Amino acid sequence: MKEYIDLFNRLPNLIILEDEPLARYTGFRTGGPSTVLIPTEESSFVEAYRTIINNHIPFFVLGNGSNVLALDEGFDGVVLVTKRALNHISVDETTITSGSGISLSELCRVALNHDLTGLEFAYGIPGTIGGAVYMNAGAYGSEICNVLNKVVYLDENGNYREKNLSELDLSYRHSIFQAQKNWIILSASFSLEKGDHDTILGKMNELLNRRIEKQPLDYPSCGSTFKRPVGSYASKLIDECGLKGFSIGGAAVSEKHAGFVINKNKATTSDILELCHYVQHIVKDATGFDLELEIEFLK
Repeated sequence: MKEYIDLFNRLPNLIILEDEPLARYTGFRTGGPSTVLIPTEESSFVEAYRTIINNHIPFFVLGNGSNVLALDEGFDGVVLVTKRALNHISVDETTITSGSGISLSELCRVALNHDLTGLEFAYGIPGTIGGAVYMNAGAYGSEICNVLNKVVYLDENGNYREKNLSELDLSYRHSIFQAQKNWIILSASFSLEKGDHDTILGKMNELLNRRIEKQPLDYPSCGSTFKRPVGSYASKLIDECGLKGFSIGGAAVSEKHAGFVINKNKATTSDILELCHYVQHIVKDATGFDLELEIEFLK
């Protein structure tokens, strides 16, 4: 990618980090080097993306990296980070509009401060708005699609576009953006309802405490590693197969929650992948269920 660095050096408000370890940006804390671009303004983000598209440079857009696994050998392209540039947020009565780099927890706190209900389920999910829309993130019986109104994005030519909820093809851990890799989420609007401040706060704290109690938050991970199979739960199947605590290299199935693969002791991405594939194989043989990875790969 070094032959393209001069193109990015010409852009204002853009931090360029060469040979940057991707382990610093991903939930598992694994991954080799890449060129990381950190725009500090939305305009510089857009110009960086248009430079990428116009020059056919391999790229990956990254928010908090909480659901992303980067390969040990790194990524021969550029990683475009959203958090510094796409961090605006505004409230208009019961609608919140947020840049895709804002964290879900921050969005939830803004909703709380304006006594708006509907986002409590998302409090404590470690991702950004962009990742949450991309994956239709959900927890505790609710999903982003239940509160999402519209999305502003860049298309494959770097032009601003907008889609309403009905056009986003949202389903369990799926959105239209997974099929359109060159569409980049810039912001999202959420339709909420007026609620009681103390009730909203109580629900947020209740769900956060449940996460702390049941999930292995003291180890690097990408959260729930496998999607929920139709007719069962990944954690239940993995537990029934006696795989809690099973490890390969530095990667392990959490003893606290079988649905989490964790980086327990300086794991590599190869360790994590080998363990995931082993779990899939054992569960398939023992139960007949296919476990699909929920992780996005930076490759």
